[in-house]
Order: sequence, then structure tokens, then C-alpha cells
Amino acid sequence: MSENTQRLVPTPGQTIGPFYGYALPYENGENLVDRSRPGAVRLHGTVYDGHGVPVPDSMLEIWQADEDGNVSQETGSLVRDGYTFTGFGRVAVDNEGHYTFTTVNPGPTEAGKAPFICLTVFARGLLNRLFTRIYLPEDTEALAKDPLLSGLSDSERATLVATREADGSLRFDVHLQGDGETLFLAYPGLE
Repeated sequence: MSENTQRLVPTPGQTIGPFYGYALPYENGENLVDRSRPGAVRLHGTVYDGHGVPVPDSMLEIWQADEDGNVSQETGSLVRDGYTFTGFGRVAVDNEGHYTFTTVNPGPTEAGKAPFICLTVFARGLLNRLFTRIYLPEDTEALAKDPLLSGLSDSERATLVATREADGSLRFDVHLQGDGETLFLAYPGLE
């Protein structure tokens, strides 16, 4: 090395947002089932930043079992033919950070297990996507026995359990940081 060689400094990584609505959201991505289907349920909420301000340029994906606890083996997760349940949905939030999916209440994938929906968050300022779970609130016995939930504090658990509203819909707000921060999960190899 010569004396004139400068030491190079690594540049920062690219963030994964904002999303401009081109190519990522797709038609009916938020509708895992038609709202007229018996058992259809609305899953909705708002994505908030660390100051409690809605994040208007984030995108969410969900993966889930059907109402019998079966994980779809269908090819083509973007299929929206009105007959095929793929268990996958994707939606960009609106200008107030709100999202809505039309889906079904997932059943437990094993007897006695707490049913849940996997949620992935993409948003401005994140260097990588975030993973969490949305648990249904009804089966308190299964929730108490869940291996993930049983290892958490009450306040951490509360960030993973949806609220059932009077009309039967599920509300699940995502807090990226700060008070009530949603508990995010790490999966080896997916960071």
C-alpha cells in the first residue's frame, strides 16, 4: 500500500421504505377472502412511530392458517380467484397509517395451541423488515400455555394480542418504538 491510499468508510445501508405504491401492493391484496364469505373477519389497525404519530408510508403482510388450522399449500400466494385461500395478504397503509385486511379467524395449527397471524412490517427508516404475531384474544387457556407468550412480561404479551371489537372485527395497532412498542421477533437467517 502506498502512503496516498485512503481508508474507505462503509456507506450506510438503504432503508426499506417509503413505498410509492408501484408494483408492491397488488389488486385485492388485502382481501384473503371476500367480505361476504361466512366467517369473514376484518383485521385492522394503525401503524405508529415512536412518538405515537401514524406512519403513512408503511406496508404490511400477513401469513396465516385457515379457520381449521390448515396452512395453505396452494401455489401462488397472490391468487385472488374467490375460491382459493392462500393465507397471504399484503396492504399499504392509508395516509393516516391505517390498514385493513379481510380474512378469517385462524384456527390452531395443533390441538391446544393458540391461533395467531404472522405479521411483517415494512416502513420508512427501517433497515430491515420487522416480524411479529397477532394472537386472537378468546382462548385464554391456550394463550397462557403458548411457548412464546409464556416467556414474556404482561406488558410485552399485551402488544401481541388483538382486541375483539363489538362487531367481531380484530384491532391490532403496531407501535414501532416508544410506549407500548410492539414486541418484534427475530428469525435466524431472515435478518
